[in-house]
Amino acid sequence: MAGGWGQEHNGELTVGRRERTWGRTMCCSNTSRPSVVISKVAIPTPDDATCALNISGEKSLRGAEPFCRSSLFLPGTTWSLPVSVAMALAPLGAPLGSLLAVLLALLWLGSRWLRRRGAGWGHRTLCAAGPARADDVRALVVTAHPDDEAMFFAPTILSLGRFRAQLCLLCCSSGNYYNQGEIRKKELVESCAVLGIPPSNVTVIDHRDLPDDPAAEWDTHLLSTFVLKHIETNNINLLITFDAGGVSGHANHIALYTALRYLHSEGKLPEGCRVLTLKSVNLLRKYISILDVPISCLQSQDVLFILTKEESEQAKRAMRCHHSQLLWFRHTYILFSRFMVINSLCLL
Repeated sequence: MAGGWGQEHNGELTVGRRERTWGRTMCCSNTSRPSVVISKVAIPTPDDATCALNISGEKSLRGAEPFCRSSLFLPGTTWSLPVSVAMALAPLGAPLGSLLAVLLALLWLGSRWLRRRGAGWGHRTLCAAGPARADDVRALVVTAHPDDEAMFFAPTILSLGRFRAQLCLLCCSSGNYYNQGEIRKKELVESCAVLGIPPSNVTVIDHRDLPDDPAAEWDTHLLSTFVLKHIETNNINLLITFDAGGVSGHANHIALYTALRYLHSEGKLPEGCRVLTLKSVNLLRKYISILDVPISCLQSQDVLFILTKEESEQAKRAMRCHHSQLLWFRHTYILFSRFMVINSLCLL
């Protein structure tokens, strides 16, 4: 380093009289020049053409955590950073935080505005993707377990109810993984009643070859036989289920998509019967609630359902009917999941 103001201790270069770790200032050596340090990243000011950034796995300051413990940065890695960048980093803390706060506030306000306007979008996109009139829709929601209807499909079910569509639900297992099958059947009926599906339109398949088990491989032909029979009995013209990702990646969810894709590709569905699949999203989008509304509006989908605030509360009441499933992380899901507010669906 030029200027002779760096001191080497145990193979590491310490510079400056003070070091700063994102808002905390700590005294270091007795040399006269200041340096800005983000934990292990030492950024001297102003003279040199470049600054050496030394990142190691040890603490450089007592009480200061390393900037990065990831294996992406190996101990002893040296980076070169232009002084102009180093000088610009120092004062950015407060302004950058303020900018992020403003951006989040604008995103939240925009989400609320789009949410109020989005209630009618589902009607238009549904008519474009399905029957010409929304009240001609006879929809069958095909789920894998009791609580799927509230956890994942509440925006679709409540929006279709708002459009006066006829709704049926086919649940392909009793959710008996923890021997709670009978309890969960009753909870399902209660939840569907909150969502506007009468008990007479709720069917649960309790078959030994279709167990609630992520390790079990459901038979596509058996599953498609049950679904096709239900379609023909109820004169269904719109099917709704999971996509290839299963939203949560559960094997039973994905098996439903495989079965309906088989019926669709083989031409076994009645004429005019459409299939909509619930679009999976990444983990970040899954848990930002209404902040995902602007992102969803910009994404490609065939049908987009967005719940009003009142309908979202109704969806939460439906989810709370599943008392046996309300562990702590379910409460977190109810609060933050975008699937309690938004459903993006694509046609097969």
